[in-house]
Amino acid sequence: MEFLITTVVAYLVYLLLTIGSGTVALWSTAELIIGAVLAVVVGAVLRNRFIGKDLRMLNPKRWFIFLVYLFPFVWAMARANIDVAYRVITGRINPAIVKIDPKLKNDMSLTILANSITLTPGTLSVDVRPETNELYVHWINVDPEVLKDMPRDYHPICGSFPDWARRIAG
Repeated sequence: MEFLITTVVAYLVYLLLTIGSGTVALWSTAELIIGAVLAVVVGAVLRNRFIGKDLRMLNPKRWFIFLVYLFPFVWAMARANIDVAYRVITGRINPAIVKIDPKLKNDMSLTILANSITLTPGTLSVDVRPETNELYVHWINVDPEVLKDMPRDYHPICGSFPDWARRIAG
């Protein structure tokens, strides 16, 4: 069941990303075949990762929360872009790797958080401790006092991203 659902979702995403690339109802024949083959491969590899045994990621409420999350995420990215540009122009950069404990319980929420951090300019998820779910994050501007409290509060680094990840993949 997980394989079939993951394969169908992967194929639909592929079709959405390649729309208008051909002549057979918006796709070429080769595009439809390649998409189907890739979707089967993705379904085989990620069947237990994407959906999970309890099928929790099929809940439409989680997808709606994810779509709502895109708004604060894009806003945080825009602010981070401006901050990074300011720091590059002024030279006020004090980079360091910081350990945070977002207190997330499952792999999906930790993956959502790590990807959100990495996509935000000025931060990069470097490593994760699987036994404690602590993240190591490279941060462009760290106050030296912050380095004394490890693991530290995550809010200055990633704001409400862990809360959203918890709501989405809970």
